[in-house]
Amino acid sequence: MHVKRSSLGMVTAVALAVLTLAACGKKPQQPQGMVPEVGVVTLQPQNVTLTTDLPGRTSPFRVADVRARVDGIVLKRDFTEGSDVKAGQRLYKIDPATYQAAYDNAKATLAKATANQASTKVLADRYKQLVAVEAVSKQDYDNAVAAALQADADVQSGKAAVETARINLGYTDVPAPISGRTGLSQVTEGAYVQSGAATLMTTVQQIDPMYVDVTQSATEGLRLRRALADGKLQSAGKNAAKVELTLEDGTKYPLEGKLQFSDITVDQSTGSVTVRAIFPNPNRELLPGMFVHAKLQEGVKEGGLLVPQQGVTRDQKGQPTALIVNKEGKVELRQLVTDRAIGDKWLVSSGLAVGDQVIVAGLQKVRAGAPAKAVPAQQPGGTPAPAGASAPAAAVPASQASTASAANAQ
Repeated sequence: MHVKRSSLGMVTAVALAVLTLAACGKKPQQPQGMVPEVGVVTLQPQNVTLTTDLPGRTSPFRVADVRARVDGIVLKRDFTEGSDVKAGQRLYKIDPATYQAAYDNAKATLAKATANQASTKVLADRYKQLVAVEAVSKQDYDNAVAAALQADADVQSGKAAVETARINLGYTDVPAPISGRTGLSQVTEGAYVQSGAATLMTTVQQIDPMYVDVTQSATEGLRLRRALADGKLQSAGKNAAKVELTLEDGTKYPLEGKLQFSDITVDQSTGSVTVRAIFPNPNRELLPGMFVHAKLQEGVKEGGLLVPQQGVTRDQKGQPTALIVNKEGKVELRQLVTDRAIGDKWLVSSGLAVGDQVIVAGLQKVRAGAPAKAVPAQQPGGTPAPAGASAPAAAVPASQASTASAANAQ
């Protein structure tokens, strides 16, 4: 009985050993010719409008301080704070009593001088005839002529005094120097204002149109001018220099502005220059002093290559790289130099060429040197992405663009 059990155990052990050897000797084989599929985008050249996003602040088109030009008590305020006024519209009334009296006195003095002028002229004319027949002395005639000239001078002085009094009387009506919107009233009825102190009464600002002042790095401006001079960029043109605006809350301002001028003086403390744009503001949505972001057109890069950001990775050194499927159907690693981000794409300045098939999907399936089957990448909606399709040129903050340029410079 013991012998039979031992024999049975040996047979079982031998069978297990045979099965184990058979299992080790026949491993599953990979199907021959199976190549992983990857989604690619075929690069095509296109004209890319380059933009720069710069922070800035709004400022009124015109600003006028309304100040007292005569001394006196404010009798009346003829406007509502924060309302729109027209140029020449009266804003304040200063007590005119003393200026009216001075004006009347000047007119009376002029009338007296005019009467004296007439009498002296008649006397001088009479003496002229008499001196010819020696009825009066030459001295008397000379005195009469001098008196007539003095009377003429008194008349001219009187006219000037009348005009001065009239102007001062007119200054008691304080008008709006420009059309615009009024600010806070700095004086009330009963307040005493002085011309010597140039008492500020209120401020009028014209806010349609509105200025937007931004600062641009002088280095960036120099780089742009060199790129235009070397032909790397094509100018957007004077009439095409449009500017878009984003408000502080992130909403886009509905109306486009235009670049008006760039200052020629570099701020020594910041190394930047001021760039001014002008925007229509019919609905008074823009107010002076608002913080905004302005997107300025730099130029047009002809034959630019835009690569989806999901197709660009970075190596251990932080340098941008991309995998492509070459003409032999194998994966190839390319080192890139990127200029800036435009929307969801990178503008590549070197490392890729027209017609390259950049892998944007299935990167985890392949490695450099391995074969791969290229198929058009799928868009989010499920349709194949057209070759070389590009997103609209979106604004990129200047700081981001500068950082990308510095990090990717070779």
